[in-house]
Amino acid sequence: MATVTMYCTAVCPFCIRAEMLLKQRGVSEIDKIRVDTHPEQRDVMRQRTGRHTVPQIYIGDTHVGGCDDLYSLHRSGRLQELLSGDVGAGQPG
Repeated sequence: MATVTMYCTAVCPFCIRAEMLLKQRGVSEIDKIRVDTHPEQRDVMRQRTGRHTVPQIYIGDTHVGGCDDLYSLHRSGRLQELLSGDVGAGQPG
């Protein structure tokens, strides 16, 4: 299974929803980067993603985006491909 990294905060409901979906899809470990307790990481997140809201999710080296993007990827059937490391999954649309 691909590595999942998520920029998040402790009380963000979208972060919680994204984590719940990932766990339902079999992700047992998420590398959480807390931008509320480590504010310098928010700047890193902005530079990496071009976005300022959380969550910002990476599966492997692929930037998935936020919670809505993750759910769209799930609805399209491409989330599981990306999680399993299928190189044909590509970027979310």
